[in-house]
Amino acid sequence: MGFNFKYVLVFISLMCVWCGRLRFSLASTDSSDDGLVRYNLRKRNLDRQSLSAARIKKVSNAGDLGSDVKTDSTPNVVYLKNYLDSQYFGEISIGSPPQYFNVVFDTGSSNLWVPSSKCIFSIPCYFHSKYKSKISSTYTEIGTSCKIPYGHGSIYGFFSQDVVKVGDIIIKEQVFAEITKEGSLALLALHYDGILGLGFKDISIGEITPVYNMIDQGYIYQNVFSLWLNKDPMAEIGGEIVFGGINSRHFRGEHTYVPISQKGYWQIDVGDVLLANRSTGLCEGSCAAIVDSGISSIAGPTTVVTQINHAIGAQGYVSLECKSIIHNYGDKIWDALISGLNPEILCANIGLCSHDKYQKDNVIETVVHDENLDGSTSKESPFCTFCDMIVFWIQVQLKQSNLKEKILKYVDELCEKLPSPEGQVFVDCNSIAAMPHISFTIGNRSFPLSPQQYVLRVEEGSSSVCYGGFVALDVPPPQGPLWVLGDIFLGKYHTVFDFGNQSIGFAEAA
Repeated sequence: MGFNFKYVLVFISLMCVWCGRLRFSLASTDSSDDGLVRYNLRKRNLDRQSLSAARIKKVSNAGDLGSDVKTDSTPNVVYLKNYLDSQYFGEISIGSPPQYFNVVFDTGSSNLWVPSSKCIFSIPCYFHSKYKSKISSTYTEIGTSCKIPYGHGSIYGFFSQDVVKVGDIIIKEQVFAEITKEGSLALLALHYDGILGLGFKDISIGEITPVYNMIDQGYIYQNVFSLWLNKDPMAEIGGEIVFGGINSRHFRGEHTYVPISQKGYWQIDVGDVLLANRSTGLCEGSCAAIVDSGISSIAGPTTVVTQINHAIGAQGYVSLECKSIIHNYGDKIWDALISGLNPEILCANIGLCSHDKYQKDNVIETVVHDENLDGSTSKESPFCTFCDMIVFWIQVQLKQSNLKEKILKYVDELCEKLPSPEGQVFVDCNSIAAMPHISFTIGNRSFPLSPQQYVLRVEEGSSSVCYGGFVALDVPPPQGPLWVLGDIFLGKYHTVFDFGNQSIGFAEAA
């Protein structure tokens, strides 16, 4: 998934300095009655050689993963660093001798890329490690040019081939991109060098096989990888990704597995999104959701994010267009809904939308990589967009049997809480405890997030600045409505990505 959401938090990263540059190493083991081998941990200073030296020797039998899962293999572990809960990255190496890079293990994209030594006209390249093909004895030239789109622009480079080491696994003949132009100055603030995509080949630029080559080359035998993120930015280890298994120490209870609904991204179906146990309405039937470790926030439809902003007291922007519709058409919209008029044609009937609005067909990839942060591709006027949202909000409130005056007043307040086009949403740090839980329904199970989990607090000297973790992304039908579950969600729930059985499992992180 693109940088469009990660860019939003870049300036936050500049406020603090990562101060926990230590991590764990394996020290000794003990065996328990369940037949698993346990590892005691001790602190050790961060160094490149030891980053991938630790392994989990055995993993618990993940019965939900299917009968083809073997438990006699040795999973491979990569430890992650956490920078301000907004950037999680781990170290890999490319070439012989190894050249080291910090990369985000991104389930929302499928290409591996790092800056190239040939990147000489892009300022961000000078602040990150660069790959030097001429010093690698295992390098193979490919040279095909590539353009990888990310949110506010694209990065450019060419494909090469070399050995790639991920943890203790050395993947032979892995194709990756050497980047020669990093277009955005926002990349200067990133504490990682590149991206290691863990999506499917279907969305890979150039149809390059992702690092799942490690399976084809026989290095792992369970066709899964699992992700644990530590949401404490002061902790000594920021998280871990396990290729070929699951670390049972990092979750409680059982995983809830749901099938992938559309291959390419790790996309699933989610049900209703609840705000303090009350329906937000949009996903009562079903919505799509992409599980994306490459962004920090949770992105979703403006109609729901606005309701969340209102409930948590977030600062938003006031839309005079939205408020004018309430003041000029509120009574007419109310009467039409009460009389049973089809809500989908209501705004067209009162002249705020065109009648062919619902015949448009848009492609999800153009939205995911759209230049606009809000993801909107609508060609309708702002009045049409706001009218549709107002109709939706009134419908949700009608189901709760609220009075007309109260509903119209509430909707007018929502017009003052629309998500900022820049993405960042400020909240009152002193009000966090009073904010509601927000829950996603996945596989008929509720996955709640507390305000402490969806609000990012950044210490600035003796004071704190707090940001809400929800940003707007509007994807039209049939691909949408769409949610993107980023690190805020993944920090609460240990996640298993099962590409053998085409499913994803979630359990409460420990």
